This record gives sequence, structure tokens and C-alpha cells, in this order.
Amino acid sequence: MTLPPFHLAFPVHDLAAARAFWGGVMGCAEGRSSAQWIDFDFHGHQIVAHHVPGCDQRDEASNPVDGHGVPVPHFGLVLGMAEWQALADRLTAAGTQFEIAPYIRFKGQPGEQATMFFRDPSGNAIEIKAFADMAQLFATE
Repeated sequence: MTLPPFHLAFPVHDLAAARAFWGGVMGCAEGRSSAQWIDFDFHGHQIVAHHVPGCDQRDEASNPVDGHGVPVPHFGLVLGMAEWQALADRLTAAGTQFEIAPYIRFKGQPGEQATMFFRDPSGNAIEIKAFADMAQLFATE
């Protein structure tokens, strides 16, 4: 199945910090940019960091899932297990502070998955997950 790329625009308080995080730590290629925004290639999806002075997305909204407070709202990707582990290692090496450290969620249940939550420098919550079996992405039993 071929999925169309999604587009997401989000606020950042510092474009240089966004460029260092999304381009450097996350490894996203940079597309077009201006003095007010930067396009990034987020695994084939277009995300756009828009400069909004003074913004900080670190709110306290969360939802309990599997014993953790999942930050809401958040966005992210579903990767293959090896790619997920490589990113978890890269984030750890970069000193990223995790909201929810990398672990396996729903172990032994439908939808078992690897997951991690962290924030970009402007506080935008990000989840990266992986499935050993991608057929489990929407599994209910």
C-alpha cells in the first residue's frame, strides 16, 4: 500500500534550534526555507517548523496509556524495528531527554510495539514507534 505524504506545520521559538534538532539529531533533510519557516523531509512527509516567538508547547495534557502519561497532542512515525532502535540510540547519544524512554508497550498483546516519546527544543511532543509485525498496526485481537 502506498501512502500519500502528510503535511504538518508546527510552531517553534527558535529556527536555528529547530534546524539543529530536526536536521541534525533527527536526520531530516531540509527543503525550502525562509526567515520564518523551514521545510523538513520527515521520512517522506513534509513537516514545517514555523517561527512563533515565545511559543513553548510544553503543556501538561496527557492521557494514561500502559502505565505512562502520554503527552497530548503529539505526532510521529511508525518505523521498522531496526530503524527505530537506531534512532533511539542516536537520540540517547545526543542527550535527548525522553518523556517516555524507549520500551516495548503492550508486550504479548495485540498491537505490541516499541515506542518512545520526546520533545523538540520548542516542546513539541513526538512519538516514534515500531512494530515487529506491521500487520499489528491496527490489531484489536
